[in-house]
Amino acid sequence: MSTGTTNETTTRADRTLTGKTWVAFGPAGAVGSIHGTEGGYTFKLIADADFRGVYPTLEVAKSALHASLLPGAEWPEFREH
Repeated sequence: MSTGTTNETTTRADRTLTGKTWVAFGPAGAVGSIHGTEGGYTFKLIADADFRGVYPTLEVAKSALHASLLPGAEWPEFREH
């Protein structure tokens, strides 16, 4: 698990997190987070036990996170940490 420190590297589920983190916020608060990896970006929703797939760009990871929310959910605000 990554705390978002820029020089931190953590391995989990065959993904090496690089320390860059964006938290996704909806109207009711945080809904998930996106983490930079050596191969792109991965994300998990707040209720997820583990990270999901690796995506080639931050924009694709943002779209995948949004698509994983309930139907009709607003586009979340992404804040870099």
